[in-house]
Amino acid sequence: MSMDPDRLRQRFAALTTAHVADACLRAGVPVRCAPAGIGPVVPGGQVAGRVRPARHVGSVDIFLAAIERAAPGDVLVADNAGRVDEACVGDLVVLEAQTAGLAGVVVWGLHRDTADIRAVGLPVFSLGATPTGPRRLDPLPVDALTSARVGEWTVGPDDVALADEDGVLFVPAARTGDLFDLAESIRDVERRQADRIRAGESLRAQVGFGAYLAGRVDDPSLTFREHLRRVGGAIEE
Repeated sequence: MSMDPDRLRQRFAALTTAHVADACLRAGVPVRCAPAGIGPVVPGGQVAGRVRPARHVGSVDIFLAAIERAAPGDVLVADNAGRVDEACVGDLVVLEAQTAGLAGVVVWGLHRDTADIRAVGLPVFSLGATPTGPRRLDPLPVDALTSARVGEWTVGPDDVALADEDGVLFVPAARTGDLFDLAESIRDVERRQADRIRAGESLRAQVGFGAYLAGRVDDPSLTFREHLRRVGGAIEE
C-alpha cells in the first residue's frame, strides 16, 4: 500500500537517498539510481513523491498534460532521453508544477532559466543547464504520459522518486514503508558509529577489522559485507 504523500515527505526528510539505497540492497529490491550527474538546481533541495511521468518530444504541452493529471505531492519526471543539446524544462513549467501542488521535478535532460527556477524554490533535479530550448517536434509516443525513462530505468506512477544532493533514486511505491524502516535503522547505526569515531574509537575497532583480516586468512572467500552483517555494521548496506 502506498504511503500518504505528506507522511512520505516527513519520513524522507530525516533520511538520505544513500540510506534508502542501502535499504534496497538489504531488502533485495533493485537499486534504481538515476545516472550520476543529475543534481539539484536549488541547493540543498530534497524531494519525495509519486512519479508523474512525461516523455518530451519538443513541446512543453506534454508537461502541462502531465501536471493536469497529477495529484498534489507528485513529482514530475521529465524524460528527454538525457539530451544535452537542448533544455526541455524552464521556469514556467516549474512554477506551474509548484502552483499545482507538485513536490518537485526530475529532468532526464537539461533545464534553463536557472535563476528564475531558484527563485521559484521548487526542488528541481537535472543534468545541467543550457540556454536553448528545443528546435524540433518529434512524434508523440503512445506511452508519453504513462512511463518515463531515466538512464537505464523505466518508471511510472507505481514508483516513488526520492532525490537529494546525492542524486535521484526510484523505489516501488508499495515498498516505501518497509524500505524507510530499514533505512532508519541503517541511519541510526551509522550515527552511533560516527559518534564513537568522534569519541576516539576508530571505525576499524568498531567493526572488528582485525578479526576480519584474520578470518580472511582462514577463509579467503569471506567478504567484508558478510563480516559486517555478523557484527552489526552498516557502512556498506
